[in-house]
Amino acid sequence: MTIPGTELRIFGVTGIGEIHPKDDLAGIIATAIADHHGGLLDGDVLVVTQKIVSKAEGMLEAIDPDDPLSHKALVERETVRVLRRRGDLVISETKHGFVCANAGIDLSNVERGYAALLPEDSDRSARRIRDGIRARAGVEVAVIVSDTFGRTWRRGLTDVAIGCAGIGAIVDYRGTTDTEGRELHVTEVAVVDELAGAADLVLGKATGLPVAVIRGVDPGWFRRGEVHAEIVRDPSEDLFR
Repeated sequence: MTIPGTELRIFGVTGIGEIHPKDDLAGIIATAIADHHGGLLDGDVLVVTQKIVSKAEGMLEAIDPDDPLSHKALVERETVRVLRRRGDLVISETKHGFVCANAGIDLSNVERGYAALLPEDSDRSARRIRDGIRARAGVEVAVIVSDTFGRTWRRGLTDVAIGCAGIGAIVDYRGTTDTEGRELHVTEVAVVDELAGAADLVLGKATGLPVAVIRGVDPGWFRRGEVHAEIVRDPSEDLFR
């Protein structure tokens, strides 16, 4: 018998086609999982890539397809603070509090002549998908909206959570003890980031699979959660500003 939270199964969802503005994203996801993977279970975690959320919510802006820098005006508009510039690259803080390249403006997997912006409120987006899944499939799942970020002082990209619903963004182990009986004082684990990164191992960047299901997540993690409220660090706690 498997102890809950000690084993995970992760699979990419097939059968999701191109997403367009005003599409019923929750319905499309629920149908694809029912048709191709036997349906969802209570306690599943859905990881949904930002790109299809932005498409469904109409967060697309027309740009000049013949000008490779035409999206830079959008970057400036969506930036509330520039941390660094190097050539055409801008590391910026968005209105959501995310620090990322080019304010999260993305041209990949988007129709030529358009750029995708981040959702207005990714936590709200996750809640909508979760509510829609409950209404259509009758199951209680958690939802994570993921995006690809770089990391300061580390090379390479990884997926992180920019929104969540039905799962706590942080698991706080402060006040508990380690295996040697020592009290933990600072250990807070960003489990939604870890799950987003794990899901990306089956989604990748060129598979065409925009949704993954993670099964076997510790049920103790399921509660109301928000990335913005829990993970985005308050400026008063930021050692680098």
